[in-house]
Amino acid sequence: MSFPWLDMRIDEERDRRRRERETLERLPRALEELHKALTECVQVYARAFGPKSADIQLRDGNIHVTVREELDGEWRARAQVAVAPLAALPGFHVERGGEVFQIEIGMLTGEKLFYKCENQYLTPEQVTRRILDRALFPRLAE
Repeated sequence: MSFPWLDMRIDEERDRRRRERETLERLPRALEELHKALTECVQVYARAFGPKSADIQLRDGNIHVTVREELDGEWRARAQVAVAPLAALPGFHVERGGEVFQIEIGMLTGEKLFYKCENQYLTPEQVTRRILDRALFPRLAE
């Protein structure tokens, strides 16, 4: 005896598992793409406020951003951001100044990604702002 609902659900589950597998395979490249976008932002900020005002590094599979402020002739760290891949989501785990949040990623057609944070879909520009804005501009209103 065949149950049409069961066949349909099996097909749906196969599709879900395939998309999940593809997304997990894409996660390292997604981290590289995010690193590239964040690097562009940090470089623009450093051009505006001095080469020691901010730097970004990709080490041990994580992105680290340090923002500095010149006080009494010395550059002192003012904010730090860490972004780590999170396979369980899949997406990114972000820590910034005591705030922790996650950005989910998923696959669209053509190997393009979508981003989602707190049940809200984000553009790549919104992702970079969500990660860096409070670290770079803590005294400005959102």
